[in-house]
Amino acid sequence: MSTSPRSLPELVSFLDGQEDPRIVMDSNYRIVAANRAYTREFGGGRPVVGRECYEVSHHFTVPCDQAGESCPLKRSQASGQSHRVLHLHHTPRGEEHVDVETTPVQDQSGRTVYFVETMRVVRHASGRPAAQGLVGRAPAFTRMLERVMRAAPSEAAVMLRGETGTGKELVARVIHEASRRAEGPFVAVDCAGLTETLFESELFGYEKGAFTGATHRKLGLVEAASGGTLFLDEIGELPLSLQVKLLRLLESGTYRRVGGVEALPADFRLVSATHRDLKRMVVEESFRRDLFHRINTFPVRTPALRERPEDLPLLVESLLHRVAPERRLQLAPAAMNHLAALAFEGNIRELRNLLERASLLADGAEIEVRHLLDDDGDEGNHGDHGIGAAREKVGASGTALSAPSDAADWSTLDEHERNYLAWALANHRGDRPSLARRLGVSERTLFRKLRQLENDNPKPAAGDVSSTVQYQADAGGSVI
Repeated sequence: MSTSPRSLPELVSFLDGQEDPRIVMDSNYRIVAANRAYTREFGGGRPVVGRECYEVSHHFTVPCDQAGESCPLKRSQASGQSHRVLHLHHTPRGEEHVDVETTPVQDQSGRTVYFVETMRVVRHASGRPAAQGLVGRAPAFTRMLERVMRAAPSEAAVMLRGETGTGKELVARVIHEASRRAEGPFVAVDCAGLTETLFESELFGYEKGAFTGATHRKLGLVEAASGGTLFLDEIGELPLSLQVKLLRLLESGTYRRVGGVEALPADFRLVSATHRDLKRMVVEESFRRDLFHRINTFPVRTPALRERPEDLPLLVESLLHRVAPERRLQLAPAAMNHLAALAFEGNIRELRNLLERASLLADGAEIEVRHLLDDDGDEGNHGDHGIGAAREKVGASGTALSAPSDAADWSTLDEHERNYLAWALANHRGDRPSLARRLGVSERTLFRKLRQLENDNPKPAAGDVSSTVQYQADAGGSVI
């Protein structure tokens, strides 16, 4: 942007007509002009002209780069280019995530004379306790959110990678809500349970009379997502035969309803998610290379809870409000310390379940350590410390697990897990949800492991319980 010092009033007049908060600064971080939106959003009713930007936005006494933050003005000074960062800024509502873009303003000789800073408050994630949506302020969370906000306005296909329970669907919704398709629908598809026939009828829909029972035309989820976002959760679970059909949809931008002949246009923005290592699956040829590159345009990693320990109090307060909105629950200091010591292999989903259970056990307004333990007085979460915890239990009971008699008898952890799952199936009398609860996993995880067990053992030997997937029905007809 080219201008001259004498054009500052014209520049300020232009900024005042802009909806986003904007300021003009000199090279010493001093605000020389601000539009009404900035004064209203960040000034708190006080004049801002003449103050340093870092004092207004962060309440710092030194520039951002001297306080551990990335300073876009400093980077713009060094490069002469625009720079964007995601910061936590003070607002009348408290600290909020703000997308900051700093642009140098040059005079006719090419000398930088001012910097224009544009602020866009991220409305879809909170740095304070919130009743819904994404919550966090730890560096790992902020890095993820910064990538999300860069990708959201585009049409690029986004791939969300992360462990189970890290909130990938919530992140997908943020991408949708911050995109140009926000007014359109958000349609989520769980790929884990889709058979080939179900895939086509669910995604593409079908015409009346396409098959027995098709008494009317059914619109598919691709059509339902028209003008909006299609979220394919657990895309790594799609078998190769369905990957081909998905690739054809993405490459051609058209589809046909089952039983139809007309090619219909597809109009959606794709967001996918998986907890699997798709790059490794490509090498192993269990996931198509061409599909991987088609859906992996902009990868975003959702951090595990253990990577953002600073967010634990914030998440606890937010989740308690969500699971028990009519009560003002809080954790005793000892209970918070207890949570901080857990590994949380199930991440935020596990934390939520733990707090929901504790809220049911607590009669008063304070949750104590005893409310976080299960019926056996054990929190049931050993995580990365599981081996150490197991050793402590062996020492306390005086009973050790039997070890193989010879090194040749050693087997892999995967084999142990498959054998244990087969044993659990043979000995459990109940439906799938109750077995999932008993094993401490989600129904989706159990379903995935059952299917993998069945695929690994397509023709089990008769009477061999350790290698047989046994489907049992309870009295109500539910099937494991």
